[in-house]
Amino acid sequence: MNDDFTKLFKTMIEQGQEMVRAFNPSLENMSVKGFENYIPTMTKDMMEMWFGRTFNREGLDAKTRLLVTIAALTVLGAHAEAQLKLAIRHALEAGATKREIAEVIWQMSMFGGLPAMQKALEMAQAVFAETEEKNA
Repeated sequence: MNDDFTKLFKTMIEQGQEMVRAFNPSLENMSVKGFENYIPTMTKDMMEMWFGRTFNREGLDAKTRLLVTIAALTVLGAHAEAQLKLAIRHALEAGATKREIAEVIWQMSMFGGLPAMQKALEMAQAVFAETEEKNA
């Protein structure tokens, strides 16, 4: 690796870590050590792909990105239950309100259908209840 590429890669990783912190401060030290046994470069690859190249500071803010993610995962329906719950948790951490999350899910009924919307709203309500219980 030459010095220019090394600097570019380091910058992408740093930008990725900033975006992760914006999504959810608890992800700052994100590590997938268990997966590294199978795919040694997974952490770096994930950070570069998801946050270094895809997301950047000049684009959308974290809350908006997470609301868009919730919309996409809602349309996917039952294929993305775990990912949807995670995105909802992160959206709340990034400052989204329950109403904003519900509105995004409701709007997706036009694209993913009523069953997908209903399932996503049920999952959102479960996350909201967990969050309220945790904060009580």
